[in-house]
Amino acid sequence: MTTLIPEELAIKEPCEKLLSVINNKVFNDKVLYEKSSEFHRIKVVENEIGRFLHYKDTYQAGFINTDFYKGNLPYINYFLIPYLINPAIEKILLIGLGSGKIVNDYEFLFDGLKSIDVVDLEENIAEIAQVYFGFRVSGKFNFILQDGITYLRNNRKKYDLIVVDVANNDGIDLRFLSEEYFSSVKKSLKKGGIFVSNMCASPDFHNKKNLFFNKFFPLYKHFFNHNLVFKGNYSDRVYYKSFFDIDERVIDITNVIIFSSDKYTDIKREECAVKKIKKLDIDIDNYLKDITLI
Repeated sequence: MTTLIPEELAIKEPCEKLLSVINNKVFNDKVLYEKSSEFHRIKVVENEIGRFLHYKDTYQAGFINTDFYKGNLPYINYFLIPYLINPAIEKILLIGLGSGKIVNDYEFLFDGLKSIDVVDLEENIAEIAQVYFGFRVSGKFNFILQDGITYLRNNRKKYDLIVVDVANNDGIDLRFLSEEYFSSVKKSLKKGGIFVSNMCASPDFHNKKNLFFNKFFPLYKHFFNHNLVFKGNYSDRVYYKSFFDIDERVIDITNVIIFSSDKYTDIKREECAVKKIKKLDIDIDNYLKDITLI
């Protein structure tokens, strides 16, 4: 196995009635951009739900624009929580650009930000983000066209925050769950730095059949003294309601956002910091409720 396939992580079977709603849903995609690269057939599509970056059969990034919710793909909003842990972050590494909105959000939030290095395999992704998703390039942004594992292996910089969001067409490359990878991330973090990763698992975290938490999560605990885990309850609710008008999780898979550090990571809910995030039209309180003890 070279890829962690989300569907294979499910423990419970989905409700057939709700699953049929998802399978029979047809989106009226209008293709705004299309190009083949070495790694993907890239599309930018627009439909009744919003505008999205499309690889193969999946929406990889973009913006939802419905009456129920307007904004980034909701799981990405968990990536803003580091601002409540350390608002003095200066140097950020982001592996995977997507729509670029998280870069601009970080530039808005972190007053002392000096640089954001973004590593991505797609040579056209920064231009696509600018033209189709409103991404604004600043002097703090540095784009690196490279494989994320290769960059981390050879990197000599130290970052306050490293965010990795690298799911591909089929799932998560297992190189991003290897000892070499975790070792490379740790050496690239400053002391007390924060590592944020987006993974997936059955939401039944404590079940002995939960492959992610039984096989892979021990690596997080081996390399980092402190790990905060967010179960994507709220982001799942927003996703299913926005795309399918369903008020519950259908597939037994959720985003798992893990915050790792060698230092105790305390989330400070200071009113001024929460208000600043809310200026991005994100009610961060709903995402904070999804913290889960492991």
